Amino acid sequence: MSQLNGGLVDFSQSSLYFSALAIAFNPTFWNIIARQEYHNKTLTRLFNGNSLRACYALALTIFGLGLFRDALYERALRHQPFIPAFHHPYIAYVLLTIGNTLVLTSYYALGLTGTFLGDYFGILMDEPVTGFPFNVTSAPMYWGSTTSFLGTSLLYGRPAGALLTIQVFVVYLAALQFEDPFTSKIYAKRDKEEKEEKKAK
Repeated sequence: MSQLNGGLVDFSQSSLYFSALAIAFNPTFWNIIARQEYHNKTLTRLFNGNSLRACYALALTIFGLGLFRDALYERALRHQPFIPAFHHPYIAYVLLTIGNTLVLTSYYALGLTGTFLGDYFGILMDEPVTGFPFNVTSAPMYWGSTTSFLGTSLLYGRPAGALLTIQVFVVYLAALQFEDPFTSKIYAKRDKEEKEEKKAK
């Protein structure tokens, strides 16, 4: 049994690695699929040219993968050592409240297609969302999810959860390096085309 700091993390548990794999897989999956859709209309062709239905299908897939990832995370925590000094329910509930608030208000502000990569399908929003929670952070869904991961680890009293939370943070930070510039490019292209259309009239 390989452990860190006298038993804070049990690295012999396969559930820890399955959780880590799911955390890394999800944003990698949706970024690859979304890029394929943008460049080749892969999903739209599967749905007979209906980009809205294709976006809904991807949304359902991403949501399902998220639930599966969360289930693997909870299972991994249950297999890890409980450390009383790391067990802080009140702080955990505060973090979970903040995290879920950021995530749920993001859903509300963006809508389904805005949340689940509709811009890669050509379903663009009229203008950027600047109200809450986007006036707090530019990526409230990612950071809200990260906060919830940390809150869950404190609720369960498992330091392994903090280790996985660091992975969540790093994975989301890396995803943003790909997503933000590409999204800006999509909207810049739309704005340029609209200006050209106005000039042509």
